[in-house]
Amino acid sequence: MTPKRGPRFKAVLAMLLSVIPAVGQAQTGNIPRGPDGKPDLSGVWQVLNSAAWDLQDHTGALNFPPGQSVVEGGTIPYLPAAAAKQRDNFEHRETDDPAEVTCYLPGVPRVTYMPFPFEIIQTPKVIVFSYEFAHARRHVFTDGSPHPAGFPDFWMGDSRGRWEGDTLVVDVTNLDERTWLDHAGNFHSDALHVVERYTPIDASHLMYEATLEDPKVFSRPWKISMPLYRRIDKNVKILEYECVYYLQDKRYSNAKPVGVPQ
Repeated sequence: MTPKRGPRFKAVLAMLLSVIPAVGQAQTGNIPRGPDGKPDLSGVWQVLNSAAWDLQDHTGALNFPPGQSVVEGGTIPYLPAAAAKQRDNFEHRETDDPAEVTCYLPGVPRVTYMPFPFEIIQTPKVIVFSYEFAHARRHVFTDGSPHPAGFPDFWMGDSRGRWEGDTLVVDVTNLDERTWLDHAGNFHSDALHVVERYTPIDASHLMYEATLEDPKVFSRPWKISMPLYRRIDKNVKILEYECVYYLQDKRYSNAKPVGVPQ
């Protein structure tokens, strides 16, 4: 026998049914969108982690900030010979890191989690990523064009994008093998292929994921993930970080005067 429902029950049920669609609309409507209906990722973004120093678990005893692994599964799956090279890179990180020591562009995906903000400028056919570190910039073409054939490798690679629902998927190839993945000496070869995914969570957060594949260095593809935070400071903008000038000043200030007893 079905119990009778009184006026109070019906009123509560009606209220709940009216709230459920509103919640769904709030979640969807909280993502900024452009005229084409695609999520509008324009703005200044930044990570709040220490992945630029080491993608894997690390303590603060290594002269850089401690942090937890952003690698799915916790560990990068190196081939044996590549693991030995990574250990050597780590031992010489203070003199050999291409980004920190010589100000070379950090490459993809490292440029995303450098401890500097970056700006996304979005148009229907191309999305520009402008980074504060060393004036790095890359263009993500979303017009359906393929990677160019026969081109040399670039510090920032060649990026081609597409939309999968609300997620911007960026396919990156032609990456220069001299870039490192972090300051701990994690590295790749000229065979690196990166697939990035930028998924809006709400108006102020993106989930960033990158899958890395390099059969010369890794035993299998592997993934990193981390949130990106929108900078909402008043008049926020990308400033100039003159990496080369900074290093020159640092070396000059540390240099010992000629002829002075040591």
